[in-house]
Amino acid sequence: MTSHVARTPVGNERGQSLAEFALILPVFALCLLGMLELGLGFNHYMTVEYATREGARTGAALGDGGSKNCIGGVDANMIDGQIIAAVQRILKSPGSPIAMGNVTDIRIYKADSAGRQVGANVNVWTYTPGAGPDIDPGLGIDRLDFSQQSAAWTACSRNTGPSADSIGVRIHYRYAFQTPLGAISSMFSNAPQTLLNIDDATVMALAPQT
Repeated sequence: MTSHVARTPVGNERGQSLAEFALILPVFALCLLGMLELGLGFNHYMTVEYATREGARTGAALGDGGSKNCIGGVDANMIDGQIIAAVQRILKSPGSPIAMGNVTDIRIYKADSAGRQVGANVNVWTYTPGAGPDIDPGLGIDRLDFSQQSAAWTACSRNTGPSADSIGVRIHYRYAFQTPLGAISSMFSNAPQTLLNIDDATVMALAPQT
């Protein structure tokens, strides 16, 4: 009696492996793009965070500019301009990944003990490349790339005495996807998601001044 052993053709095995690889490859590529995009986005976020911290530190140090600089409630020393300049230096520093045109606005506001904005006490600056005020013609930055759109909390009104005010600096930034991941998202929604809102704020107490 002769026995027969069934054998699977080698060609079928190769075809099955190829089919499995074709199924796994898109998932693997999607995961790889996700990790890459996450790293790039985190780099943008860290730069924005550093910029708000530097702006708040500058605002806390300058306070109201000293009572001698406040005449009739006028912000004579462009305190907010110095804050924006500090933020801009970080955003435009060598190696910064920030796309300046994607900075929606920078807000300087009076904050409470929990870091929240107090009422309507906020000054809004928007991106206007090279058209902002000339805060210090003797230094490298001739003009700011941001212009003030509202001024509801003047530097002269800031309390640097007992129970000093806290100043907050917030940046609204629209992160543009650096990989095709945003375009791929159109497979799961009606429109591709190519921009992601990144907001960060830092709050510091104003330094006491005499």
